[in-house]
Amino acid sequence: MDYLKELWSIIEERIRNPKEGSYTSSLASRGVAYTARKFGEESIELIVASLNESDKRVIEEAADVIYHLMVLLALRGVKFEDVVDELERRARHRGGKK
Repeated sequence: MDYLKELWSIIEERIRNPKEGSYTSSLASRGVAYTARKFGEESIELIVASLNESDKRVIEEAADVIYHLMVLLALRGVKFEDVVDELERRARHRGGKK
């Protein structure tokens, strides 16, 4: 989970201070609507991979989904930490059951 915090920091930095050649900066410059579409596209690729492809492909596509989700959240001004807090709140509400 430490890497997700590091990745979040990088994403926020690339949005605040775009860097030439950075995919994150390029994605962010296209805005929320474009990034939301990319997230949707990656989600579909994960669904297809989970049905028909190797575990390696599923892992690769899941990583793409998580990354694009994080960029989308950052562009919306929603903290990744707040999403984690919501998951923890739900777990407590269910008595810790997953």
